[in-house]
Amino acid sequence: MKTIGAVDIGGTKIAVGAASEDGRIIGRVECSTRPESGFADAMDRIKQMLHRVAVDTGSGFMGIGIACPGPLDQASGVIGEVGTLPGWQGGNLIATLEEEFGIPIAVENDADAAALAEANCGAGRGSRHLIYVTVSTGIGAGILIDGHLYRGAHGVHPEIGHQIIDASAGSSCYCKAAGCWESLASGEALAAWMQQRQPSAPPKTAAEICRLAEAGDTLALEAMDREGYYLGLGVANLITISAPDTIVLGGGVMKSSPLFLPRAIKTIHHVCTQVPVENTKIATAALGADTGLAGAAQAWLARYARP
Repeated sequence: MKTIGAVDIGGTKIAVGAASEDGRIIGRVECSTRPESGFADAMDRIKQMLHRVAVDTGSGFMGIGIACPGPLDQASGVIGEVGTLPGWQGGNLIATLEEEFGIPIAVENDADAAALAEANCGAGRGSRHLIYVTVSTGIGAGILIDGHLYRGAHGVHPEIGHQIIDASAGSSCYCKAAGCWESLASGEALAAWMQQRQPSAPPKTAAEICRLAEAGDTLALEAMDREGYYLGLGVANLITISAPDTIVLGGGVMKSSPLFLPRAIKTIHHVCTQVPVENTKIATAALGADTGLAGAAQAWLARYARP
């Protein structure tokens, strides 16, 4: 059976899977990213997982798609200075895997890849003007205009997660700005805010803070209200600037969306006064844990299997 190898690289975990020609994920394994171990170490683990998935699914890869945070040169496969992957700058995803497997490799920004996946087989199916926002370790977004990925000058991916939301709040981000969206509403931002409020307590992850909120912890509930407010401001900006027909929200933090999404929706409706907010459908990602892998597969299909 011929399949597409799919690799989803995140700041916290790496998932590897196999996808059928219609984009369905039929097998997967994952490991912690451990970015401090370096690019070469991560690539060795990715190679091993790809071989394992091929054996487990009884398939042969016709190609491999990779979704990775940016800055990233999707044509050459070279990683830029990615804040969530320190030390990986200059690593070449395409060259490394082509040498191992000898098949076509497609690399795409992770948010762009997820936008393709949700538009083709997820919550945004049928949308022509779609923005996919991933809220995870960091924040990124992929934009489809008239069904096609938007790329900036020289193919550069817009880093919407680093739009300035509240310059008076939070500390400086690695992007050098204070108060960008990622520094206020990402999983890392959620954990950092909680630590600032409880400096003597052990550090907590975003997932742990969400579990505390579910249990009724007062400070964790305050963190959820803050998360919803800043998430909503960023989404409101996207609607005001782009007027898309669909915004899909995905990523690890969105697994706990019932805790803060109502606050975000309230903020969006309060702030969006110049563009009809009712024209934009706001949905959570439908592909769940497979969004990144499905996006990697869709990136390969878009590059090699479709006109």
